[in-house]
Amino acid sequence: MLKINPQYLVNDKGEKTNVLLSINEYQLLMQHLEDLEDSLEMDAAVQTETEFRDYQDIRAELIKEGEF
Repeated sequence: MLKINPQYLVNDKGEKTNVLLSINEYQLLMQHLEDLEDSLEMDAAVQTETEFRDYQDIRAELIKEGEF
């Protein structure tokens, strides 16, 4: 679970206007967002793809081509 401790900046009416995070919290949040985006892209690819190749076949092909 993502654990962050945001600090809020308020205007003169006491309304929250901004959020302040530490660099570490910000980087962690960004990494989680990137992971979520990757997961959503993978889900979309699986739903639209009609033909799949076995991992071992792909790996063998990459090794043969010197890319693995």
